[in-house]
Amino acid sequence: MVAASEGCYEAARAAALSGVPKSTLYYWARTEVVTPSVSPVREKLWSYADLMALRIVSWLRHPKDVSVDTLPASPMREVRRALSELDRRGLDIWSPEAIGRSPLVVDRAGKIHIRTDEEVVDLRGQLRMPSRDVLELLGPFTHVGADGPDLVAPRPHVRIIPARVAGEPHIVGSRLTTLTLAALAGRGMSADKIGALYDLERGVVGEALDLERQLAGSAVAA
Repeated sequence: MVAASEGCYEAARAAALSGVPKSTLYYWARTEVVTPSVSPVREKLWSYADLMALRIVSWLRHPKDVSVDTLPASPMREVRRALSELDRRGLDIWSPEAIGRSPLVVDRAGKIHIRTDEEVVDLRGQLRMPSRDVLELLGPFTHVGADGPDLVAPRPHVRIIPARVAGEPHIVGSRLTTLTLAALAGRGMSADKIGALYDLERGVVGEALDLERQLAGSAVAA
C-alpha cells in the first residue's frame, strides 16, 4: 500500500518513464534484479522507487561517458553482487530520504562501491577510497538514462511527485496530468483550446504533449 501511494505504473508506463525496455523490465522482475514492489504478480505494477532502481541498474549496465573518458558497463554479476550487498546491509538502492543520491557509486576505474554514512567500501566490504574520489554519477534525479525523461522535472512546467496523482507527470502546482492533456489532443482539441479550458499557456500545454509523445515513442520502441 505504501509503494502504491508513492507511484503506481503498469509495464508500458514504467518502461517509458525509466527508459528501460519493457522486455527488460519483465526479465529483471523474473530474475529478481528489480522486482515490482506494488504488485510482483499479474498484473505487475512498479512504484516510483522501482523506476529509480530500474534507471540506476540500467545506468550501471551501460558504458558511461565522463569528461573525456568512458567507463565500461558493469557486468550483471557485479550488479547482482552489489544489490545483494545492499540487501545484506539493509540499504535501499534509492530512497526519498536521500534525494539525488544512491548508496551505489562508481569509482574512476568503473568499479561499483557502496557508500554508507561513514565510509565507502568495495563489494567485499574493504575500505577503498575517500568520498571525494567517488563519481557522483548515480544521482537518479539528474541522470537521464536511455530514452527516459528526467524523473523529477521531465519538462520545465511538468513534475513527477510520487504521492501526487499516483506518480503521474503533471503540470506544476496542479493535479492535471500530462495524460489528460494528451487525451484531449488525441480527440482533436488544439493546444490553444486545451490551454483555454484549463487556463494554461500554450507553451505549457506543448510541454505536456511533447512529453507524452516521447513516452509513447519509448513504449513503441520497447
